[in-house]
Amino acid sequence: MNSLFLIASLSTPETIVVTGFREPVSQPDAPVSSTLLEAETLEALSLPAAVDALRLVPGLSVAQSGPRGTQAQIRIRGAEANHSLLFVDGIRFNDPAAGNEARFELLATDLLSRIEIVRGPQSALWGSEALGGVIAVETADPFARRGGAALAEYGSLDSVRASAQAAARAGEVGLSATAAYLRSDGIDSFGAGGERDGFDHRGLGLRAAWRPAEGRELGVSAFYVAGASRFDGSDPVTFLRADTLDATSSRIAAGRVWGSLTSGRWTISADASLLDSANRNRLGAAPLNATAGRRVAAGAQVSRRFGNHRLTGAVERESEDFGARDQVFFGGADQDRSRSLTALVGEWHAAWSGAFVTDLAVRHDRFSAFADATTVRAAFLFRPAPGWTIHGAYGEGIAQPTFYDLYGFFPDFFAGNPALRPERSRGWEAGVRRRSGNASLAATVFTARLEDEILDVFVAGAASARNADAASRRRGLELSGEWRVSPALRLSANYTYLDADQRQSAGGAAVREVRRPRHSGNFVAYGTVGRLSWSAGLSYVGARTDTDFDVFQTVRLGAYVLGTARVGWRIGDSLEAFARVENGFGADYRDVAGYATAGRTVHAGIRIRLGD
Repeated sequence: MNSLFLIASLSTPETIVVTGFREPVSQPDAPVSSTLLEAETLEALSLPAAVDALRLVPGLSVAQSGPRGTQAQIRIRGAEANHSLLFVDGIRFNDPAAGNEARFELLATDLLSRIEIVRGPQSALWGSEALGGVIAVETADPFARRGGAALAEYGSLDSVRASAQAAARAGEVGLSATAAYLRSDGIDSFGAGGERDGFDHRGLGLRAAWRPAEGRELGVSAFYVAGASRFDGSDPVTFLRADTLDATSSRIAAGRVWGSLTSGRWTISADASLLDSANRNRLGAAPLNATAGRRVAAGAQVSRRFGNHRLTGAVERESEDFGARDQVFFGGADQDRSRSLTALVGEWHAAWSGAFVTDLAVRHDRFSAFADATTVRAAFLFRPAPGWTIHGAYGEGIAQPTFYDLYGFFPDFFAGNPALRPERSRGWEAGVRRRSGNASLAATVFTARLEDEILDVFVAGAASARNADAASRRRGLELSGEWRVSPALRLSANYTYLDADQRQSAGGAAVREVRRPRHSGNFVAYGTVGRLSWSAGLSYVGARTDTDFDVFQTVRLGAYVLGTARVGWRIGDSLEAFARVENGFGADYRDVAGYATAGRTVHAGIRIRLGD
């Protein structure tokens, strides 16, 4: 796996694309659908939770189970929540102890210097869970700047936010550190006026690198997030939603070492990482259950350039451990499981001329616990005239069954199915981009077909999992545009149309996928005028369907608009005072049936910056 994970924005053509490929590629030669939220944009919007920033990205659907701090799921182009692969500083960060889902609710924006998204199946490059796409986030680059920064904020719902960053460089060595803290008393997520369901989250990121000479680098990174939140669950007698005292605590700790060497036409890199996670649930003071996971990964890669062609080969090895303990079923759900995989990857990137580029990748995953899988991706880019780009791609994706899918979590209630196959997706996209000066426009159509979808089935009062024998379909359109008028005014907007249907059995009726709006759109504006900085954002989420598990019926979730705004005033050279508002229109909305969200909130704080 590469030591860098970067993606280009249409607004910065000099940026290098890495997440969409196994080796860096300049943005003009990158035939991928990608979005970059740069440090400048993240700071201008000043949204505390990464999931709120991700709402602004085309093709992404966000569903949070109540107020901030509760489970947050992201679906890329209509794929499932566990079909989004998350990297943090190059570490595969999906939680093996939480159904292989990425824990987006634990990520604070203040920990990050950039957020990058590649849409569409990317398993030919990155393997399992990259079925819908890849989201890669980075902490501060230890070589980018020197000095430090700090932020303190207080606001509605007794919300507290604090963060600090520092970076230093001594000759060939660079070091950066970032810490962030968020807490709030929250709201009653049941919405009946009961006790508030608050949360507190903590995070820490460290990166150090040594560059003794050009083309040579050794590095180490560590990342830690932890959180505790209260939520309203189900009545233990009626099993209906109720104003309960449920609470959960989670932590994920991970580290990575890497090295890379470039000499002439050759590039060699290697890395190893470790991720350890733990999740605990309780009702009041009484413990309910706990899960734990561990992932050890290592890889090596070699690339060779032949003129304008580049061949890359890589090998990856990964092992996962999973454990579960419970008090509710008197230990009946206790289990300890392990599995592993070995993968071989090959990629051929070719610039046939200044106007035509192709990329072909193939990967074979050999799994220890279920059937092996081979995936491919083929992409092209064509520039018919200055400022115009046409691109297209075909890709395949897979998502491995979770430990619970394979082995169950209580034999008399949910029995696992060791015969499950990985979920598979085949999709293609085609698009056109136009750039003129400081303005850009892009349009992309896409479609995907999901096969072997893993479904929960109920037979004679017991549940299990099986692969669907019919395919589900997703298709849609993404439009985006950007205009950098001046430092005082930068505008961007996007719109997504999504048609996502599920079919569970051959000949069965197709039903609309839940929690995926057919229409969504975003608008962002920000700028700086002298000592004044400002930003504004609008997110439109169209009507969706969801399942009300109290009555096991499909319900409609209404459309809503979220508005955010921030105004800052620089006091001196290093101090800024600011105020911001979230959900400025006071929308009463639901992302998940039955769970309330916060209304309008107001916050104020200060930011200090020292050094570069």
